[in-house]
Amino acid sequence: MKNKLESIREESLRAIREAADLSGLDALRVQYLGKKGSLSAVLKQLGSLSAEERPQIGQMANVIRASIEDALKARTEALQSALLERKLQEEAVDVTIPGKKVELGARHPLQIVWDECVDIFIGMGFQVAEGPEIELSEYDFDRLNIPEGHTVREWTDTFYITEDEKVHLRCQTSPVQVRVMEKQTPPIRIVSPGRVFRKDEIDATHSPMFHQMEGLVVDKGITMGDLKGTLNVMLKRLYGPDTVTRFRPHHFPFTEPSCEVDVQCFECHGEGCRVCKGEGWIEVLGAGMVHPRVLAGCGIDPEEYSGFAFGVGLERLAMRRFSISDLRLMFENDVRFLRQFS
Repeated sequence: MKNKLESIREESLRAIREAADLSGLDALRVQYLGKKGSLSAVLKQLGSLSAEERPQIGQMANVIRASIEDALKARTEALQSALLERKLQEEAVDVTIPGKKVELGARHPLQIVWDECVDIFIGMGFQVAEGPEIELSEYDFDRLNIPEGHTVREWTDTFYITEDEKVHLRCQTSPVQVRVMEKQTPPIRIVSPGRVFRKDEIDATHSPMFHQMEGLVVDKGITMGDLKGTLNVMLKRLYGPDTVTRFRPHHFPFTEPSCEVDVQCFECHGEGCRVCKGEGWIEVLGAGMVHPRVLAGCGIDPEEYSGFAFGVGLERLAMRRFSISDLRLMFENDVRFLRQFS
């Protein structure tokens, strides 16, 4: 049995030294030290030995087991070290190669104007309010004093989702104002930016999907003078103190009296061109004093409170802000155009 054990020692140590990889080394461990391994098979025969031979053979087997385990450990470390070295060589990085320039992105011109407008109104004490883009006709039309039969309620103007015309893509962010007024007691000062949808033909100044920022102020003693002053502050902070504005009488169902606000065309400076359609002015927003019916419909006493509201197209503000002559440029994702704002 001593010869058998010695043979196992020599054979195992030689095989361990010649092992080429970790998986082969693990197979050798099982072959020699496993429950059914060569060394275990010899130890199972200890019971057949005499009482004098048994401790000698047992001690010899333990020494051989320890030598095999030490050899396995040493070879494992050697193989792991060689594997790491090979991996480092294969994945070596030449630090002398110039690095790749990382291109930095930039905000979209529309987002720049969005953020600037929000900052301007927050600076004047307004809060930002949001609402759903899929809206109920009750909030987008009925509660805003827009009667049945109004052109905006036609299928040719509005993207209806249900055939009963009760659900559609919102035409404006005005429903946010209604939702705020029915939940909040005056004083109220909010702006509501967001996407809106109308069936407009695409041209240099129109798109079926565009962005609005509407504002609402409700308090005691609010007048048309407060509206005009607020809008002039916004436009002059956006475009500079020399910005020329024009207020024109208009009609909106949800405001009375109402007006439209224009800025002088940035392309022709009032002479008339294709951007302003020969008028010299570009309409940027509609505004007016909140109609008493709208206030009353939201539970606010129009005898005690008054307010003003406005809605501004952010695309048109961006066009004026950056001298963009065609609204479509902002939606075409042409990097040559977008890089100008980095």
